[in-house]
Amino acid sequence: MKNIHCSMFPGGRQRAVTLSYDDGTMHDRRLVEIMNRHCIRGTFHLNGGRLGGGNGRFLVPQEVASLFQQHEVSAHSLTHPFLDALPPSQVTVEIMEDRRILETLVGYPVRGMSYPCGAYSASLMRQLPSLGIEYSRTVRSTDGFEVPSDFLCWDPTCHHKSPKLMELVDKFLTPGRKWKPSLFYLWGHSYEFENDNNWELIERFCQSIGGREDIWYATNIEIVDYLNACRGLRFAFAGNAVCNPAGVEVWIDVEGTTVRVGAGQTIRI
Repeated sequence: MKNIHCSMFPGGRQRAVTLSYDDGTMHDRRLVEIMNRHCIRGTFHLNGGRLGGGNGRFLVPQEVASLFQQHEVSAHSLTHPFLDALPPSQVTVEIMEDRRILETLVGYPVRGMSYPCGAYSASLMRQLPSLGIEYSRTVRSTDGFEVPSDFLCWDPTCHHKSPKLMELVDKFLTPGRKWKPSLFYLWGHSYEFENDNNWELIERFCQSIGGREDIWYATNIEIVDYLNACRGLRFAFAGNAVCNPAGVEVWIDVEGTTVRVGAGQTIRI
């Protein structure tokens, strides 16, 4: 039987980076410019009910699609309540109305979210799939680089205010973890850089970790789709064939050789 490892990101890479920023304030414009300059991608969680409000504090609906063209727009509830304190019917309104507004702006299904105020519960997590939500980010830092086992309870590596931030970057970039993928997931709010007068922090982070050929820069939903495709591979018992029923191509390691398995393909290995 062949030695096969499924733990590879696109192109056979072992590392991936994603950013996740909440609330959709005007400062997302500057953050997006910095990320784009360093070829870093991520997900922006917006409150549809706040767009255009706050006396210019929040983004206006007309700019959402173009601003986040290279990134993912994701849900964050309609009005930013504590979702775990609401009855299920109101949770439905908060999420579905947010999705409806955002989908009208960007033209694609909004399939994920982050928990407003970081508040969630087991019952809320059980409700999310029926509302079309496939992942949701928490605010609980791991200081690690593991891929999530449960996408509805997706813990990030750290907030950008973490005193360990650059130490974690150095650790992430150090070669190692053979056959085990590493994901650096950074989260926060863009207005914090303005409030703290430390835009140089995200500049330094992006300069250190961005623009590398050996790292996959992805949105949250791209990571979800890719990992689900990897987990859905079907192998022959003898290990000499594999079927990829998903609509996403994946890479595996077969006896030290990187092998691409196309979307919907069955190949001999």
